[in-house]
Order: sequence, then structure tokens, then C-alpha cells
Amino acid sequence: MNNHKEHRHDEMPDPEKIKEILDVVADRVPGLLRELSSLLYSPESAKQYAQAAAIFYKELKNAGMSESEAYELTSQYLSTLNLGKMMRNFTPRHED
Repeated sequence: MNNHKEHRHDEMPDPEKIKEILDVVADRVPGLLRELSSLLYSPESAKQYAQAAAIFYKELKNAGMSESEAYELTSQYLSTLNLGKMMRNFTPRHED
């Protein structure tokens, strides 16, 4: 015997409940994105970003890679760390 409550996927959710949820999301997400952006662009974050790049490059050179190989791989590594650029794609743009 199945004691789980049966869920019907063909039932329409309550429109008022959907509106409430969307209002909360619309209200809170921009603030969260602003906070995340400030974390990504703070002086402390910039310092950590630069240190990570320097350590990565140094380790590649110590492993015997040429300067051009180490530079290329470090560039690729930094592009994966560029969360700020990625987040800008999700930030709503307001047209004046």
C-alpha cells in the first residue's frame, strides 16, 4: 500500500500563490546579486584573485612549462575564475 500523497501534475497551481512567490523572488534577488557583486569586486577579492593567478603561473613554470604555455594556461584559469563577468549576464539591465 502506498502511503505517499498522490500529486497530480496536471493541476494548475494557485495563481495568487505563484504571484506571491514571484514577488518575493523579484524583491530579494537583485539585493543578493548586488551583495555578490560587491564581494567579487572588493579589494580583498582582487588581492586573492591576483595571488591565485601568480601562484598558478609560478607552479606551471616550476613544472617546466615555457612562459607562453604558462601564460596561456593562466589566462584560461583566470577566465574560469571570472564570476563577476558571468554574474553580469544574469543581472537585469535597466534601459533608460
